Amino acid sequence: MIKAIFFDLDDTLLWDQKSIKEAFVATCKVAEDRYGVNANELEEAVREAARNLYSSYETYSFTQMIGINPFEGLWGNFLDDQDDFRKMKVIVPDYRKDAWTAGLKALGVDDQEFGHELAERFPQERRNLPFVYEETFNILDSLKGKYQLLLLTNGSPDLQNTKLSITPELVPYFDQIVISGAFGRGKPDPTIFEHALSLMGLEKDEIIMVGDNLMTDILGANRVGIKSVWINRHDKERNEVIPTYEIQHLEELFPLLDELNKK
Repeated sequence: MIKAIFFDLDDTLLWDQKSIKEAFVATCKVAEDRYGVNANELEEAVREAARNLYSSYETYSFTQMIGINPFEGLWGNFLDDQDDFRKMKVIVPDYRKDAWTAGLKALGVDDQEFGHELAERFPQERRNLPFVYEETFNILDSLKGKYQLLLLTNGSPDLQNTKLSITPELVPYFDQIVISGAFGRGKPDPTIFEHALSLMGLEKDEIIMVGDNLMTDILGANRVGIKSVWINRHDKERNEVIPTYEIQHLEELFPLLDELNKK
């Protein structure tokens, strides 16, 4: 009998990739207007510069473990009370400026001041552009009261709580919210799933985990013996990680739960 559902946040309930994409579009348009550079090419150049810079910092292994990607680094402030987050807080202002300046330079524009201006613009655009999947609230409305709901998200508490503060209507659905940066380890580490289980006071066969990422949500659930539901909206290829179930829309949870609860 399923009594609780663990949901991932980014690209499961919140459409984070779209928010990041639209923030890039809006910010790169400023550069197109100023210098005539191609906005799409600038986005690609900044993304590449960001990935390269991000992986060069001493905090990289920590960000990998907690689950914070380079593009979150382009808008998060990391005001968290922990040594690695304090290091990130110091690093990110230069990281942003350097990523945008390097992106511009790759397209033949050498203007550090403008790079800094774009680096400050991008976080504003991202905050103004929260996207939630259309189905998210319908699903949560239907599940609330019938199941305990827990949000299990990788990231910096400061940044994940910022995402939740700009979509505040999500928070009341959840009985518990677990953020990897506050716990100290991220998905797929089994301990964060065990911690979530203990908060619910339930057994692993009474839970399903719903998420979009095979390497974090699904792998972690599989390791602990929790049934996993991979939400694969964009027809991605499977890798060696095999989910218990695969769906393309969150609505597909309903027949799945009915079937599981008949057993």
